[in-house]
Amino acid sequence: MVATADLHRDGWVVALRADQVQRPGHPDEEPFRRLVVEHPGAAVVLAVDDDDRVLCLRQYRHPARTRFVEVPAGLVDVAGEDPLDVARRELREEAGYAAERWTHLASTWASPGISAERHHLYLARGLREVDRSDFVLEHEEAEMEVFWAPFDDLVAGCLAGRLTDAPLVTAVLLAQARGLAGSGAGPWERRK
Repeated sequence: MVATADLHRDGWVVALRADQVQRPGHPDEEPFRRLVVEHPGAAVVLAVDDDDRVLCLRQYRHPARTRFVEVPAGLVDVAGEDPLDVARRELREEAGYAAERWTHLASTWASPGISAERHHLYLARGLREVDRSDFVLEHEEAEMEVFWAPFDDLVAGCLAGRLTDAPLVTAVLLAQARGLAGSGAGPWERRK
């Protein structure tokens, strides 16, 4: 990067900047401009119970003007915070659950052509209800619906294009491909 300039920055979690960059290994070329959405990243939780049901949320998202079926997720917005700790917190705050076993499914870049956002995807098993502590749902979250959906139904919805929240689709299909949930997983794999 040759230079950078803030285009928008305030007290919220995202910022927009313009970078002047050169292709790696080509220091003699003219720099070009790229816009970057700064985003701290998110931890995403695919919480699956012993009956292979997934804890889901239905939530309105203003930019898309759509109510999506999602899974619990939250921002990794504290410097140095472990994404797994964020996942644990979000499962408790958004849904009122804790998990005994955690499997890291993947860490993916949400849209690397424009954003620095990374999703850290986890499978949570051994679920139990817990108190949300003093967390209060507000704004869009105040209208959030929590429900359970059979894992195999989510796979079918992802493949048919009915479910379109990228973190949910990615987590569900990764868990299925790795044999960690759904009709293709044996009881020994479900306990991992």
